Amino acid sequence: MAVETKEFRAEAKFQRVSPQKARLVLDLIKGRGVQEALETAAFTKKRIAPVIHKLLTSAVDNAKYVSGEQGLDLDVDNLYVKLALANDGPRMKRIRPAPMGRAFRYQRRLTHIVLVVAERETAEGLVTKIEEPEVAAKASKTKIEEPKAAPKATKTKIEEPKTAPKASKTKIEEPKTAPKASKTKIEEPKAAPKASKTKIEEPKAGAKASGATKKKASKKA
Repeated sequence: MAVETKEFRAEAKFQRVSPQKARLVLDLIKGRGVQEALETAAFTKKRIAPVIHKLLTSAVDNAKYVSGEQGLDLDVDNLYVKLALANDGPRMKRIRPAPMGRAFRYQRRLTHIVLVVAERETAEGLVTKIEEPEVAAKASKTKIEEPKAAPKATKTKIEEPKTAPKASKTKIEEPKTAPKASKTKIEEPKAAPKASKTKIEEPKAGAKASGATKKKASKKA
């Protein structure tokens, strides 16, 4: 589990400068080390730069005090400016005299400046060393997940015998056609009696012919 780094902040409210002008200096020191940010603010030619320099010094002092009170192992040289904000404060409405007895309205903007310093995570003994076991645990999880593919293969092997009963069913259905063939063979002898009937009828025709010849011979006699 990653350990969250401790943050230390300092605020300067109701500063007589517009947020846009204050951000010009804050963007120069954002993300830099504390010592480098102090040097940058000290040599920046802006009216709000001394205020930001003083505020950054206050944030470092707060870090030292809180770490001493809570017993934290803090490395001041490893601090950096984590957050630098210039929020809009209340606006003061003013009137500027104009020609021909007129008056122009304008606003005086105020700014709330917030600075947050924290210790860098890349230092020794911080979050980077604690995160290493998490990577090992993730790798072990992937290794454990590999055997899950084997049961799928066995399932496919178990499903293969299901096709065998279908083939056996087709084999069982084949003898059903044999009785049909036997029926046709049994029907063949039925045609034989018909032929015998025709043969029996032939002598009748012969008898009729002999009778007719006998009658003709008697008539001639």
